[in-house]
Amino acid sequence: MRIFYTSLFFLGLPLIILRLIWRGFRSPAYWRRWSERFGSSPILAEQTPVIWIHAVSVGEVEACRPLVKALQLEFPEHTLLITTMTPTGSDRVKLLFADSVTHCYLPYDYPFAIKRFLDRSHPEFGIIMETEIWPNLLFTCRRHKVPLVLANARLSERSTKGYARFPKFIKNTLNDLHLIAAQGQQDRQRFQQLGADINKVHAVGNLKYEISLPASLNEQAAAMRHIWDSNRPVWVAASTHEGEDEIILNASRQVRALFPELLLIIVPRHPERFDRVTSLTQRAGFKTLRRSEHQPCPSDIQVLVVDTMGELPLFYAACDVAFVGGSLVPHGGHNLLEPAALGRAIITGPHYFNFNEITQQFLEAGAAIEVTDSQELAEATTTLLQNAQQRAQMGEAGLKLIAHSLGASTRLVNLIKHHITRHAQ
Repeated sequence: MRIFYTSLFFLGLPLIILRLIWRGFRSPAYWRRWSERFGSSPILAEQTPVIWIHAVSVGEVEACRPLVKALQLEFPEHTLLITTMTPTGSDRVKLLFADSVTHCYLPYDYPFAIKRFLDRSHPEFGIIMETEIWPNLLFTCRRHKVPLVLANARLSERSTKGYARFPKFIKNTLNDLHLIAAQGQQDRQRFQQLGADINKVHAVGNLKYEISLPASLNEQAAAMRHIWDSNRPVWVAASTHEGEDEIILNASRQVRALFPELLLIIVPRHPERFDRVTSLTQRAGFKTLRRSEHQPCPSDIQVLVVDTMGELPLFYAACDVAFVGGSLVPHGGHNLLEPAALGRAIITGPHYFNFNEITQQFLEAGAAIEVTDSQELAEATTTLLQNAQQRAQMGEAGLKLIAHSLGASTRLVNLIKHHITRHAQ
């Protein structure tokens, strides 16, 4: 089965190249550093032990922050190599870690490229964030005696059903891993259903609960609110996807009937959608400002489109109500933890299967509200803007959930020491 998979991957190489070229028209960074995508990573000195962490894009890079800190404390003599697949992920690594880590792109899942990458980086062990299950990567690492950890691992019900169509192949692939650190018990059970060795799968919690936000964030947000007018209601629609922005704009019309001074802040998930979302808001008749214009946001601006990267926490801190996107369309939702860490009242759509366990916890604790359409979104937002006490109670409930869920990075490092480094010595 793996040979068949690899053959298909080689046949798809022209499409992969075309996709890189196509994405480069929207983000020119995709036209650069192609050699890394085929295994020509920087050559690291063999005398220095290397820990390799793979974090596919921005979300996974953010999630690995507490793990990186814990590893640097526990293994100070090691070099940390972080790989990503996207330029935005690469930029985030540089922003968060600067020169304290090494970075390159992870090569595509071709055996020759993976072998070249391992020969040049010679990691002592590797940690793959979340659920990047690449069969050739896992198989080649096992052959080269590079133990792999799947960290912060999650499996939705839908993904489990998809993998289950190839039971033997998936079982063999999962058993190329030395350790699976699942986010929760549901995820642990699903990995076991797919054939993972029960002794290798542990539920350690979610690394994303260990959020580290700048101490000055609230001060920056307060200054921003002062410029906007501190009494002006602010609603953030974060990490939106195609098809959601229209729903949000329609809901904002209804909210604006009671709150005519409303400032709606839309933060598209992907940079290639910045122009499209701006055009959409303007065609819909909203006076719009783009964050990249670096101009004051006067009272007549109705929609602010955040077309910059890495500023979402600032806008969460500056808002009254936060809608977390990817959930009004069947994308699977995004993480509620960042607005929760700032004590914000949170709204989500019904499609949160990528973060099912966390979102369910927030809904059950009264720290989030679920809506299904534009009408319900407008009603929930209006209710929250009218009721400061309810917003405060929801924010407090979210903060308590986070406080009770800390410690995943410590548990993960302890498991790595027990399952990986102890046997490598």
